[in-house]
Order: sequence, then C-alpha cells, then structure tokens
Amino acid sequence: MTIRTAEENAELHARITRLFDEQICFNQFLGFKVQSLDPAPIIISFSMRPELVGHFLYGRLHGGVISSVLDVAGGLAIMMGIADYFEQDNAEEVLQRFATLATIDLRVDYLRQGIGESFVASSEVVRLGKRVGVTRSTLTNDAGELIATGNASYIVS
Repeated sequence: MTIRTAEENAELHARITRLFDEQICFNQFLGFKVQSLDPAPIIISFSMRPELVGHFLYGRLHGGVISSVLDVAGGLAIMMGIADYFEQDNAEEVLQRFATLATIDLRVDYLRQGIGESFVASSEVVRLGKRVGVTRSTLTNDAGELIATGNASYIVS
C-alpha cells in the first residue's frame, strides 16, 4: 500500500477547497470560504452581508445560515477524515468516496445573537466509522464570541 505523497495531498486539498468554494453553488452564494483543512479542525469563514440578515431591526445573522455553515463545516471535516483514512487513494478516488456523504442529523445550539462583521466555523470529527461519522462544530464572530455549536451525524457509505 502506497501512501499519498505531500504533493498528492496538496492537490487533494486544493481540489476539495475548489469543490467547496467554487463548485457548490450554495456555499458560494452564502460566501463560505475554506481557510484550513489540515491539521484539524477545519476552518470556514464568511462575511456578514445584507442577504444573510435574519432580523432586520438588529441586523443579526439568520439562524438558517448558522445551521448551514455548521452542517457544511461538519461535512467538510468528515470528508477530510475519509481522505485521511484512505491515505493510499489518489485525489480522484478520494473525491469519488464523497458521493454518498449526506447529513443524517444536525443539532444546533444557538448561544448568542449572530452579530458581527465576519464569522468563523470550525469542525472536528468525533468519530468516523464505516457507515456513520459524527462531528462537533462551533461558530464564532469576529470578536471571538461563541455564537453557536453544532453536533452532526453523516452517512459515509
């Protein structure tokens, strides 16, 4: 069994970043940008803009955007966990393994109002099995305040 080289890993990370930032239209619409894939936790950032406001009087982030970024971050953490587990696979083979990845369950705890100019979501794999993966995610604002936490389960096979 041959393990991916550093160059192959860099290509894989670039392709996953391109997939999330440019090819998934939903992520692009919300402005999500991958900041870090390795080492864990993975990091996604985005800026506040009028289209993301959920409460017009206070200008706070919509709860759906919060749950979406926590779900996206968790899914990305699972993808990286799969990539690490199948370290012998090339980038194309790893990307094919993501075809069955889907959210089973997502629990979000909204802790503070989503107020800020920018936000950062981070996520780590809690457990990755052959059929199900579990993640823990957080969302903070530009002041470093914890806005929400999320725990999610994903089907991986």
